[in-house]
Amino acid sequence: MAYHGYEYILDSADAFKTDSAIYSDSADSDELDCPDQVMSCQCDMHEDIKVELHPHPHSMRQVVNIIIAVERLKHIREMSSGKFCEDALLNFILENVIEERLAKPLNETPTYCKTSRTLQCTVCDKYKKTLVQSNKLGSEPPHLKAVTLSAAAIQYKVRFSMSTYVSSAPQKDAQPVCLGISNSNLYLACTQSGGSSPDLLLKEVSGPLNTIKAGDPNGYDSLLFYRKETGTAYNSFESVKYPGWFITTAFDDWEKVEMYQVPTNRTTNFTLEDQQLLPS
Repeated sequence: MAYHGYEYILDSADAFKTDSAIYSDSADSDELDCPDQVMSCQCDMHEDIKVELHPHPHSMRQVVNIIIAVERLKHIREMSSGKFCEDALLNFILENVIEERLAKPLNETPTYCKTSRTLQCTVCDKYKKTLVQSNKLGSEPPHLKAVTLSAAAIQYKVRFSMSTYVSSAPQKDAQPVCLGISNSNLYLACTQSGGSSPDLLLKEVSGPLNTIKAGDPNGYDSLLFYRKETGTAYNSFESVKYPGWFITTAFDDWEKVEMYQVPTNRTTNFTLEDQQLLPS
């Protein structure tokens, strides 16, 4: 059914006396006469109020806003001359006409830029096991294990250089970091091959890694982890590339350090020991 637009002129005085200008004539109806039409209200400092009803594909939210606006307009106080107060009309426009919209960039690729802050440290899980590097055996790639070390074996601790990053994407309550093994070109990386689950391994990297983009063709985005501090001493490390996957250790000694989703019976809590902030 097609509706033809029409306009309704309200005298200024009528605007303050009637509540039926924009509603159905039926007292029992709670709906507008023309559900496929919407209204616009025009007013001038020196003219009457003109309410126009015309077809337009506005949303129901906009229709409701128009109705609320007209209702408020009818209660604006008149000046002694019978015209609108300029301040009142300005406040009405600011409250009912101007809408705030948040512009979001489309298809923006997150970029992670390295800061000048690098922390050297060793890492222990909450069971006091230290992360050590496994010996490369046959075709098995290098990886980390968690071991309880005696005082005589502390030289086997892996010392990490933890570089911090800032992201162009909205920040989580965590710090993007890369975990490299000091004095080497090896970095912890969360990678996936085929349809398998993400895995933690040590990846050889050449270059300074000053800027890393999501979807990096060299796979450098797999080196990024969100470091989140929990409690007073513990840290967790979540993969940036694979959200929900965390670096974990088992309760027993000599078990491989692996990526797991939480909740899990493995621990995701680590302490940073022997910390040293490197000069920028």
